[in-house]
Amino acid sequence: MASSATSPPASPDPTMPKSWSRVVISSVAPAIDGGQWPIKRAVGEQVEVTAGVLVDSHDALAVELVVRHASEETEHVTRMPHVENDEYAGAFEVSAPGRYLYRVRAWINRFATWQDQFRRRVEGGEPPSEIESELTAGASLLDEAAEHAPEDDREMLTAHIEAFENGNAEAALGDEIAELARRHAPHHQQTSSATYEVLVDPERARTGAWYEFFPRSARDDDEHATLDEAAERLPRIQEMGFDIVYLPPIHPIGETNRKGPDDAPEAGPDDPGSPWAIGGFLADGSKGGHKSVHPKLGGIEAFDRFVETAHDLGLEVALDVAFQCSPDHPYVEEHPEWFYHRPDGSLRYAENPPKKYKDVHPINFETEAWPALWTELKSVFEYWIDHGVTTFRVDNPHTKPFAFWQWCLRELREDTPELVVLSEAFTRPKTMYHLAKLGFNNSYTYFTWRNTPDALEAYGEELFHTEAAEYFRPNFWPNTPDILHDELVDGGRPAHKSRFVLAATMSSTYGVYGPPFEHVDTQQRDHKEEYARNEKYEIRTWDWNDPTSLQPFMARVNRLRNENPALQQTRSIRFLDTQHPDLIAYSKAAGDNLIVVVVSLDPHSECEGQLVLPVHDLGLPADGAFSAHDLLHDAHYTWQGTHHYLRLSPDRPAHIFRLEPAGTSEQTHAAYDRLVHA
Repeated sequence: MASSATSPPASPDPTMPKSWSRVVISSVAPAIDGGQWPIKRAVGEQVEVTAGVLVDSHDALAVELVVRHASEETEHVTRMPHVENDEYAGAFEVSAPGRYLYRVRAWINRFATWQDQFRRRVEGGEPPSEIESELTAGASLLDEAAEHAPEDDREMLTAHIEAFENGNAEAALGDEIAELARRHAPHHQQTSSATYEVLVDPERARTGAWYEFFPRSARDDDEHATLDEAAERLPRIQEMGFDIVYLPPIHPIGETNRKGPDDAPEAGPDDPGSPWAIGGFLADGSKGGHKSVHPKLGGIEAFDRFVETAHDLGLEVALDVAFQCSPDHPYVEEHPEWFYHRPDGSLRYAENPPKKYKDVHPINFETEAWPALWTELKSVFEYWIDHGVTTFRVDNPHTKPFAFWQWCLRELREDTPELVVLSEAFTRPKTMYHLAKLGFNNSYTYFTWRNTPDALEAYGEELFHTEAAEYFRPNFWPNTPDILHDELVDGGRPAHKSRFVLAATMSSTYGVYGPPFEHVDTQQRDHKEEYARNEKYEIRTWDWNDPTSLQPFMARVNRLRNENPALQQTRSIRFLDTQHPDLIAYSKAAGDNLIVVVVSLDPHSECEGQLVLPVHDLGLPADGAFSAHDLLHDAHYTWQGTHHYLRLSPDRPAHIFRLEPAGTSEQTHAAYDRLVHA
């Protein structure tokens, strides 16, 4: 671990260290890969720091946590009390987005060492002459502290010095004088740890609820909708309790090699093509790319109105960033050096043999012109940031160089610290984790493929109770335009409800590809794990106000997320025993807000089990009664003890309980409900 130290003058012997200290900081946590990468927090969260600090012999140590925001010069110092086994602990709260820097410093606290020995001398009954001699030594230590103290503290130190000189042993044993001396005495043998970094995200990176829909399908008929028509859907999305409206690419779509319905290799004259085939013709006949809006969506003016409407409703707009180009993209003509070429000089299209994607060309990040390419791609983000977007979903970031993302995201955050970027990287775990380390705030996960209680619990332990929790913020999605899992197909409406509750309560950040999910669309294409009549390739018509949809259920779950702080974080999750193989249960707590979620993963049968509550660990009375309010179904129960009978059915596949000590239950619930609805 890198450190700085104070020491005696350096030796001329080149084999000896240039400086040294008797104090050693052996470890600091949290620190990712030795401090190479920042940990992550959101505004309002705490960073709890522990450090192993050692010194030879039995001297007392002073250990402090030194923190500053990267944009400020002022450092904030807090004391790190001793915990046990040479370990010290401290904490600080992050109150603004951006980067915080923290380090640990430690030194020999000579007055505390003296005071401890002096107390033992007094208790051991040493003669007055020895006590007076030691008081003189203590007074000299206070004199050193007084030289550096402000006037008020100097007066108190001077008064204690006089008391010491007058033989007042009692004055030497107080905590107040120990703190004054620690605060102002010279830092003998001080050493400092390396400096570590915290990337602080806006709150929506921690608690966001994402809703994805294709704006071109916003009409009630099969005609291509504009963004103005799509904006008419925003109040409904806001009423359902979502925070972020995520739009797939809104750019012009290439005509060359355009795909037809359900990924057909050829398109008909009226097929709209895939929005991910970015680059095509604008209304005036010119070509537009990543900084243009599809003319049928209404152009950039309609987009600006869409963003304004969303912001007025308290919604953030997230855009998809996919760095690939259709054959009609202006980059292809203007910068052919940015692409891969075949031996005959033609551009390579994307392929994953035997699959071929002739409607897009991948970008060659290894081109000799890579500096200009990187600058241009970063400017794509900057363009949309200038149009009010600070939240993005990046398509397949794991197929682009890590070095590009590390540079690009860090540069963007210099001017836009509130940036939120979701990594769509369904790939190997180490790759997903590395993308999170280098700057992505959120990440897609394997949640979609974890469909048993054991698998979900093991995955939750990995995400929320290992070092990954310090930098990897999981964003749970039960479906996407690319993924319709067999569990949703086979389980129908009950499975949709249970997976939605799991996504929205296990993780504090989640998303849903909205229209087909809320309408329980379970038609797969050719028994593949994706939707039939896939909206990526055609315009779909949805009944946006269908009373039989899952909209009311989804709105209620989102309301409970907003009302209960325990559901707005992940670090306190604890998995509980249900004594049934198809039931999963877990608790989450924030302050006195204690939530227990129970979900059935059997969409076809009733499940009966016993919820086993570790009442002592959860802060509940071991012998007395406590209330259990099923928030999802608005039912009240009085429980006592550790085992509680449960029965879940396909119609009611989940419970979300708020547990509280028993009291004037109805008054307590009424007061709480008034508070959260205020």
